[in-house]
Amino acid sequence: MAETYTLYKLIILYMLDKVDFPLTTSQISEFILDKGYTSYFKLQETLSELTESGLLRVETTHNRTLFHLTESGAETIHFFSNKISPAIRQDIDDFLKEKRYDLKEEVAVKADYYLTTNREFEVHCQIVENGFNLIDLKLTVPTEKEAETIANSWDLRSQEIYASLLSELL
Repeated sequence: MAETYTLYKLIILYMLDKVDFPLTTSQISEFILDKGYTSYFKLQETLSELTESGLLRVETTHNRTLFHLTESGAETIHFFSNKISPAIRQDIDDFLKEKRYDLKEEVAVKADYYLTTNREFEVHCQIVENGFNLIDLKLTVPTEKEAETIANSWDLRSQEIYASLLSELL
């Protein structure tokens, strides 16, 4: 059982090592659960343990959680990647190759909001590419409902809004 549990950890570390961007809980879940490696609850426990042990770093917003591979995590997977069978490594590689653009696009768009000291809500919207901000926008609105609506709209329409801003400003 402990070996199987270790395999789940190594699969997650391997996935994150193979991409140059963070992965969301749902992206990791899509691979692991669709392949039937483990249950949702065991996956959540595994992610939690990897985070607590410093192998993953978590970035949380109101609507999703992003996992980043830490330096310790990268060292660990480089040392233990041979413990993952070639067939599983190939499954992961195929999944990442097939979905790479969609996975990267999904995590490139970020939106979060928080209550400011003057009791208004600030919405922080970003498009990040290769670690650099293409756009970094902050809007202040009076209600949490408006902030949540803007954050959700940003996730759906960020590319359109970015293109519109460029055409207006250039």
